[in-house]
Amino acid sequence: MQSESLRIDKWLWHARFYKTRSLAQAAACSGVLRLNSTRVEKASVAVKPGDVLTVPRRHREVTVVRVKALGIRRGPACEAQGLYEVLNDTGALDQTASAA
Repeated sequence: MQSESLRIDKWLWHARFYKTRSLAQAAACSGVLRLNSTRVEKASVAVKPGDVLTVPRRHREVTVVRVKALGIRRGPACEAQGLYEVLNDTGALDQTASAA
C-alpha cells in the first residue's frame, strides 16, 4: 500500500529533478524550493498529489510543477515524467525572447 505523502527530497529524486538524493536534500535544506508558495527549509517536508512545487533551474530559470503521483521508485525518465505536470512553459519563453 502506497502512503498518501512522500518526503520532498525523495520525490525530487524519483522525479529526476536531482541526480542524487543527497543533492535533493541539499536543495530542500537551502530554502530555494517552494511548496504551495511556502519556502521549504527541511528535506522531510511531505509532498502529496495536487501540491505545486517551484524548483530552481540553471541561469535564473524556475520550473513550476504540479505533483500528479508520488512514485515508488526512481525509474526511467518516461516514468518520472508521469509524476508531475509542468505548469510553466519555459520553452515558449525562450522562443519569444530569441524572436525579439
